[in-house]
Amino acid sequence: MSTSQSANVTQEEIQAWLTEIRDLKNTVSALRSSLEQENINKEKSVQEAVAASSAEIAQLKATAAALRDVLEQARIDRDKDVQAAVVAANHEIVQLRAATAALRDTLELARQDKERSVQTATRMAHDEIQQLKATVATLRDTLELERQDKERSVQTATRMAHDEIQQLKATVATLRDTLEAADAGVLA
Repeated sequence: MSTSQSANVTQEEIQAWLTEIRDLKNTVSALRSSLEQENINKEKSVQEAVAASSAEIAQLKATAAALRDVLEQARIDRDKDVQAAVVAANHEIVQLRAATAALRDTLELARQDKERSVQTATRMAHDEIQQLKATVATLRDTLELERQDKERSVQTATRMAHDEIQQLKATVATLRDTLEAADAGVLA
């Protein structure tokens, strides 16, 4: 009776190991799904950041175009004023030339300020893109390391389960041989 109970306990242990192996496989599958979802979320975040940067660049381009139009309109207005001044009087021409020079200086300063602003915004967008690329690379490396660690853990658990199963098989074979020898001894 005790040998029969040992065989039942062994079968139960084997069943427990099989259940544990199945649970480990399920855990690996869940972790893989979680990792894939995390990759999707991070890619989405990167795409959103790139889209925001692109929108800002497009807005700056639109602002630059609008400023060009304003400058062009200012030049057209200035030319009209100069022509009206020539017709009106010579001393108004002198005043308008002075005003034109001042406007030119102001417009040049405005143009330089605009160029500096555009360069700064472009540099900042470029820096942010570089930072995002570095972050993506770091995250990719981290995820790869985590994946490798998980793979090693699964392989270790699988190997240990396999070794345990082999030991259990050997124990079952030994018990079977002992039982057969005992049965043969009882019959003889």
